[in-house]
Amino acid sequence: MKRIILLVLATSFSIISGLAFAYPTKPITIIVPQAPGGTNDIVGRVVAQRLGEQMKASVIVENKPGAGGNIGTQYVANGSKDGYTLLMTISSAQAINPALYKNPGFDPVNDFIPLAMIGSVPNVLVVNPNFPAKNLDEFLKLVKSKPPETYQYASAGNGTLNHLLGEMLNQSYGISLQHIPYKGVAPALNDLLGGQVQIAFASLPSVLQYINSQKLIALGVSSPKRSPILPDVPSISEKVPGFSGSLWIGLFAPKGTPKPVVDKLQKEMQLTLANPELREKLQASGVELVNMTPTEFAKQLQDDIARWAKIVKTSGASLD
Repeated sequence: MKRIILLVLATSFSIISGLAFAYPTKPITIIVPQAPGGTNDIVGRVVAQRLGEQMKASVIVENKPGAGGNIGTQYVANGSKDGYTLLMTISSAQAINPALYKNPGFDPVNDFIPLAMIGSVPNVLVVNPNFPAKNLDEFLKLVKSKPPETYQYASAGNGTLNHLLGEMLNQSYGISLQHIPYKGVAPALNDLLGGQVQIAFASLPSVLQYINSQKLIALGVSSPKRSPILPDVPSISEKVPGFSGSLWIGLFAPKGTPKPVVDKLQKEMQLTLANPELREKLQASGVELVNMTPTEFAKQLQDDIARWAKIVKTSGASLD
């Protein structure tokens, strides 16, 4: 009996070792649980291309948006655990949704294995050029002087980071901007550019081209310090002390993925993110690269879950 058990264990180990050695033997799919055109989609496609080159494999990106990122995240959590379906997600989905939804359908810590933190991205408070305020001082004075809900701000959806940043500004500065949720960043930006709504918080990569072409005006960034991409745009915290909220982007594997495969993916992502061309491309789009180990990334996720749970509770935001 003992010899049979040892034989089974040895055979299992051999299969797993063989899987890791051969991996990958077919295309790897990275699920982005947000709509096309947003920061995660933009960064995901750039990283997927370079990761594929690094691994000499086909790495494709598939968007599965819905429910603030829950649908795509659930898909990966409940899917195959062989290293061929991965999750590229953002902090608003992985760290905020567990507090926002009564049942998000996944456990952000126990259902996933962190592979790599890619970087952090500030949100930008942007306005349509027809908006009467042209800088942060003018904006804060204007909205403070008007009755509640005189002005509306767009977001990519209820519970997204750009929604909660607006609520944070309302609370921190004693104003009352009316929230207008959209189904993704693309339709929100379309209406912002068209003037149907005049204010939005949006991630830097998703609006940088419009800021550079003067189709939108950047008033402030949500990071504690100014972005090197927009050095003349103040941090909102310069005028509203304590205001801060950046987005991080990371790659995860579903829990249960064989350790040799996880180890290989973590190593390949380190090499991918060290590529000078990729780093230059990401930084130029407004992504601040973060040098963080998978263990440190796991700790960051847990810290952010606790932090955003308090903010969601204070805001009163809740989704079924």
